[in-house]
Amino acid sequence: MQQDLIGALLKDTKFEGFVLVRQSEQRTGSNGGKYLDMTFADRSGEINAKLWDGTVTPPAVGSVIKVRGATQEYNGRLQLRVEKLRALESADDVDMTLLTPCAPEDPEAMLLEIQNALAAVHSEPLRLIVGEMLRQSHDKLLYFPAAQRIHHAERGGLLHHMVGMLRLAKAVLSVYPQLNPDLVVSGVIVHDLCKTEEMDSDLLGVVKDYTEDGLLLGHIVIGVKRIAQAAQAVGVSGEAVTLLEHMMLSHHGEEEYGSPRKPMFPEAEALHWIDLMDARMNEMASAMDKLPQGVFSEKIWSLERRLYHPRYDELTPEG
Repeated sequence: MQQDLIGALLKDTKFEGFVLVRQSEQRTGSNGGKYLDMTFADRSGEINAKLWDGTVTPPAVGSVIKVRGATQEYNGRLQLRVEKLRALESADDVDMTLLTPCAPEDPEAMLLEIQNALAAVHSEPLRLIVGEMLRQSHDKLLYFPAAQRIHHAERGGLLHHMVGMLRLAKAVLSVYPQLNPDLVVSGVIVHDLCKTEEMDSDLLGVVKDYTEDGLLLGHIVIGVKRIAQAAQAVGVSGEAVTLLEHMMLSHHGEEEYGSPRKPMFPEAEALHWIDLMDARMNEMASAMDKLPQGVFSEKIWSLERRLYHPRYDELTPEG
């Protein structure tokens, strides 16, 4: 399959090829006419798409379809005006790895790095609890994303996020030796593990929706339950369990961001900032990849700001 990548499309460009459906719904315009509002993706990025035909059934989120159309600019953003679309057929030759973003490192290698970090934890209670939780999530980790649409929304993204945090934690621990490394590493490994229960992802790492437990409880509450269950399964009780549960409860930092408690000891505070920094750097890197140097982005709602791509080439004089 040879086709243009979404991230390389320019205004007034014809496009024909296969795309992954990220979002799809029928809407009603101001004139009363119905149309399809969709978001298509491949590994290079996403594009909003419109089909001005209300008789067409919206394609399923997470499905692969073939589309034909042309790009146009609307409110300063690139948009695909779809002329025709159809479902994937058995005879189509499609390389699925071209259609979904993937973590830049091998999932098996990332998982091994996490397992090695856990093996270096000296606290037996923490090592047993985290090991039990990691064992339960093992198979899903190899493909699960860290989010539906924001940071590390890619196949293997949850592992990518965890490994990035572990590497950042190593640097933080070298600066703040008073921190307990066993608590920090254990918190990094478990903090988002229950996103595998919060979201419904297929093997391509595409989240179709949130699960019932994900909507009603969220990964933080589910995570606290899983820590308690894992501790009971491995015969651990006491403060190690409570500290790990608090780190789970507080890793988003503030109540408005989903944490029932603010961090109340240094390792919990460190986990919050390590998590936030790795997530933000990933979001910004994704934005920079799509933005020419010297250009401002549109407002990124998750960051509540526009971003600027510096002219890095001008920072180092030639000669």
